[in-house]
Amino acid sequence: MYKRILVAVDGSENSHRAAKHAAQLASLSPEVAVEVLYILEFDRTRSDVLDNTSSDDLHIDRKKRLIPIEKAFEQFQIPHKLVIKHGDPGPIIVHFANSGTFDLVVLGSRGLNSFQEMVLGSVSHKVAKRVTAPVLIVK
Repeated sequence: MYKRILVAVDGSENSHRAAKHAAQLASLSPEVAVEVLYILEFDRTRSDVLDNTSSDDLHIDRKKRLIPIEKAFEQFQIPHKLVIKHGDPGPIIVHFANSGTFDLVVLGSRGLNSFQEMVLGSVSHKVAKRVTAPVLIVK
């Protein structure tokens, strides 16, 4: 089965489902290593800073987005490592996935920024086209 699984998340409902599905898959193999990749987008970070009153509020909001994802792995008692990167999600996920030796990449079909997805194309589509490992897109 899978030895190394990468789960790319953004805090959306679809990424919660992707994390839960990845945790279920990981529970089938006792020696699986799971990495959860969370990307802070530059544009979103800038607008969040302008909209929020303090950086502490922003940090708390991001932590809240990750709680359901962490719980998905805790529910199945799956050890996992959280990796946080900054930048454009598509290229960052592709680079991170291709530079590691992952057996599977799991992500949600739609993220938090639906307008950008409509104009530029979905992150999941970009990842599926460019990552060398198998990609599981969860709806």
